[in-house]
Amino acid sequence: MSDAKTKPASPTMQRINHWISLHLTRIPFIQKIFFVEHLHTMIHAGLSLVESLEVLSKEIENKKFHLIIEDIKSGVEKGLQLSEVLNLHPEAFPPIYVKMIEAGEIAGKLEDSLKQVFNQMQKSYQLTSVIRGAMIYPAVILVAMGGIGIMMVLFVLPKLLEVFKDFKAELPLATRILIVITNFLSNPIYLTITTLSIIGIVILFIMMLKKSLPFKRFIHNLNLHLPIVGAIIKKINLARFSLTLSSLLKSTIPIINAVEITAETCPNLNYREFLNATAQKLKSGTPLSEILSTKNKLFPPMVTEMIMVGEKTGEIDQLLTELAEFYGQEVDKTMKNFATIIEPVIILILGVAVGGLAVAVIMPMYTLVQNF
Repeated sequence: MSDAKTKPASPTMQRINHWISLHLTRIPFIQKIFFVEHLHTMIHAGLSLVESLEVLSKEIENKKFHLIIEDIKSGVEKGLQLSEVLNLHPEAFPPIYVKMIEAGEIAGKLEDSLKQVFNQMQKSYQLTSVIRGAMIYPAVILVAMGGIGIMMVLFVLPKLLEVFKDFKAELPLATRILIVITNFLSNPIYLTITTLSIIGIVILFIMMLKKSLPFKRFIHNLNLHLPIVGAIIKKINLARFSLTLSSLLKSTIPIINAVEITAETCPNLNYREFLNATAQKLKSGTPLSEILSTKNKLFPPMVTEMIMVGEKTGEIDQLLTELAEFYGQEVDKTMKNFATIIEPVIILILGVAVGGLAVAVIMPMYTLVQNF
């Protein structure tokens, strides 16, 4: 008895699968690094660009990325420059990397530019990994605190506060507040309303952050002035600024274009807007260090002075590389110690919560014992 043959997917299903692969699938950043590194290696080994892309299209497992590489190969076969085809896929290849490759093609040094793009992507990935890794500890603690708080309010406190129902004396303020909160959240209707309200506020906040420029500007400005967090945000933005600008200048990209592209890599809006304005001022011939020195809250004197020295010696890209290494190490060191830095704050919050709960529960019990 022969095995039943699997029916091929219908044309409609194939189109649906293609659309899902192209629009809903995310391309992991590590696969982009893999692509650039192996493309450089194969070109260095003597393979043509089309042959290299052919091999890579077979190696890539991500369907969306596979389709993009197939499209890139097709474009190169038609005679287009690699940077021209990459520019058609900004979701996979941001402008910074496309511009670096374009500069390498113009100079006839595609292999060198691919190596530089790989180094830039690797350092950027390491920086992002350090930041994400540092945020795991406080995120887990906050989720655990929230979960324990909800369990206490829904299951433990209602039974515990039953003791005070027949209490004749006036209850302390802390106890009365706790009873009101517990009774409110113990009601399924009120709990649902509260949960939906919190979700609605979060969604509204995210939407305003995306669509309202003044609101986004206010929040990003506030972030820079937060204790502990503000200093970390500045270091992250300075690390991305110096790393990106040094890589672009090494690729012989004009400084005005380099600053414009660098602006888009900075997470904080204050840095992005100021760097975009800086790019416009550079057209008038004003040195970069002079413009940056007018915003010493964003760019410390050490940054502007090193850039000024680089402008005078003609080695601005090298000094920016040194700055990138310095701030990269600072971010790495700060993020590794982030758990230690944030621990006192978490302990303080836990202490206040537990202390308030203890006062609200124990004080009326103490009064009850005294009455007997």
